[in-house]
Amino acid sequence: MLPPIHSFKTDPAPMTAIRNTDFSFTGQTAAYHGKVRDMYTIGDDLMVAVVSDRISAFDVVMPRGIPFKGQVLNGVASHFLDAVGDIVPTWNVATPDPNVTVGHKCEPIRLEMVIRGYLTGHAWRQYKAGHRTLCGAPMPEGMKEHDRFPEPIITPATKAEEGHDEDISPDDILARGIVSEELWAELVRVTRALFQRGTDMAAGQGLILVDTKYEFGLRNGVLTLIDEIHTPDSSRYFYADGYEARQSAGEPQKQLSKEFVREWLMSHDFMGLGGQTPPEMDDAFLATVTQRYVELYEKVTGKTFQGDSTADPHGRIAEAVEAWLSQRKS
Repeated sequence: MLPPIHSFKTDPAPMTAIRNTDFSFTGQTAAYHGKVRDMYTIGDDLMVAVVSDRISAFDVVMPRGIPFKGQVLNGVASHFLDAVGDIVPTWNVATPDPNVTVGHKCEPIRLEMVIRGYLTGHAWRQYKAGHRTLCGAPMPEGMKEHDRFPEPIITPATKAEEGHDEDISPDDILARGIVSEELWAELVRVTRALFQRGTDMAAGQGLILVDTKYEFGLRNGVLTLIDEIHTPDSSRYFYADGYEARQSAGEPQKQLSKEFVREWLMSHDFMGLGGQTPPEMDDAFLATVTQRYVELYEKVTGKTFQGDSTADPHGRIAEAVEAWLSQRKS
């Protein structure tokens, strides 16, 4: 059983999820709608990221959103972005609303820097299928699911505009000219440093950071961390207490991640394959997912989650962003 959440309770349908946005902010010059985040360009130097309640799995956006999910993601990302500025510059400038981050506009690097400390999820599925390398990184013989790697492995993926991101090896990254050899070395160094910082912070909360992904861009030629960091959408956590005993007994690990959503989808015969339609998530399951996201927020950050359940979240967001933009000009 997962630990109960004492500070935040949800009804079966606690609020209307923020499924879509279509803002027109002062000074806005462009808009891009991603799987979860809607990005609004302000002038030529700022981005407003509105973190929706959409949830994706197997690179497919589900038909219904998860109430409060966007606030959880934005809050966790803000918590960790504030903690890694000594490792690498970040895009973060301000958080004017629980669903919004304003940041510097960067030229994105079309890679996801995935780093894995444990044989779990996609890595385990590949391992179980007989593969002993993933993106050129070796996976030793004799491992079982959720075992720790001798050292974390980096398994990058190309950042797709649509559809599935694809695994790619460092050799292919360099051969295709996605980044230079020098920039690749810097990406690897920073990725390992960020993962170590996240690992240390998780350990302080009784958690194991299992795997995660980072996205980067260039701002005035300087490598910059963009998007989210160490959130339940980009990361997987185990409870440290009892990890070794569960591994020895061959029992499932207690996880804090959205892997349980993937497992639920697979139990309903959905893996994002061609011709498959996502199953409908009912209100009770949505409430369960909300609770799991809130649990992760509180466990990872050590803070109490205070969800803003304003009846008109779109109006709240517009007002907060406009107020911040106006204050910035004055």
